[in-house]
Amino acid sequence: MHLPAVVQVDYSIPAVAVITINRPEAKNALNTEVRKSLAEAFELQIENNDIHAIVITGGEEVFAAGADLKELAQANSMEVYLRRAERYWQTIANCPKPVIAAVNGFALGGGCELAMHADIIIAGKSAQFGQPEIKVGVMPGAGGTQRLVRAVGKFNAMRMIMTGCLVSAEEAFNMGLVSQVTEDAETLTTAFKMAQQISKLPRIALEQIKETILLSEDVPLNAGLALERKSFQLLFDTQDQKEGMSAFLEKRKPLYQGK
Repeated sequence: MHLPAVVQVDYSIPAVAVITINRPEAKNALNTEVRKSLAEAFELQIENNDIHAIVITGGEEVFAAGADLKELAQANSMEVYLRRAERYWQTIANCPKPVIAAVNGFALGGGCELAMHADIIIAGKSAQFGQPEIKVGVMPGAGGTQRLVRAVGKFNAMRMIMTGCLVSAEEAFNMGLVSQVTEDAETLTTAFKMAQQISKLPRIALEQIKETILLSEDVPLNAGLALERKSFQLLFDTQDQKEGMSAFLEKRKPLYQGK
């Protein structure tokens, strides 16, 4: 599958795919081409058994400044409906592999929502997050009203969505939206190192961790605990569990096979 130039995939880090949005002239605004290309890029990594972790970034200057309003300004409800943009987002949401967002600069609107599709968010100090859709007469439409509330709580989310205010990397970290804050020049390096570290860990256990946490967001505690327990038990049939525990007892480094 050949991806358009607006999304690039780099495989120079072993077992890690780095997916980069490449529309600098539009501050990486998420038009239909970008969204479709992102979905295709993620689909490729899902099917690639050599890839164990994914980094999504917009580069050193900006993550994504939101939707491309040139595509939306004159659209009517049925036109927006028939675009079915949710299918592109769903491919990213359904990715079973660990995803790290490396955010420098603006992550606004759809850009903030894209970052929230990741499992871990690394932000440079100058990064700014926000859901400013209210300022152009609409509201978040790619999970902002749902994922943001789950990440930062009702009252922080209401403030961000109702006022359209921007939130600094430090404030985002303090409210639970960001995993780690770094110097701007170190954002990508930090994400790459973390992805490489994760890529060396047991793949099936990582997938079970991700699935259990995400599914448990929408179920009662007892159901979540049951899912956790079953996933924990399942991992005792993996070769990596035997290798990991044996290596620990034998005081050596484990060699995981993803089996």
